[in-house]
Amino acid sequence: MYQTDIIILFIAFFFLFFFVCILLFISFLISPRLKNNEKITAYECGFNPFEDTRSSFEVHFYLVALLFLIFDLEIAFLLPWVIVFHILGFTIFWIISLFLLLLTLGFAYELFVGALDWD
Repeated sequence: MYQTDIIILFIAFFFLFFFVCILLFISFLISPRLKNNEKITAYECGFNPFEDTRSSFEVHFYLVALLFLIFDLEIAFLLPWVIVFHILGFTIFWIISLFLLLLTLGFAYELFVGALDWD
């Protein structure tokens, strides 16, 4: 039973990989390759850039983005749990409570160290 399911899964992945490769190849073939001075500039808005486009960003921007991803994934993990909570019972409830407690402690630690301060 399980072996046939795994074989079907591998066949599906093979066809998916093959389909993606075909689509990439077709898009490479039909994409326009017109290169001129306007297309290779950094901006196409009609004026020259004021400074170098490779300026460095503050680390806080990256930190806030990472924190957003972490807490966004938290919601992604909670949604399936909410849907099947009535099947799994209270054991999973305590596990999810521990997960949320650890995330809350991590967020409190970030606030304590000042990782979110913009000074």
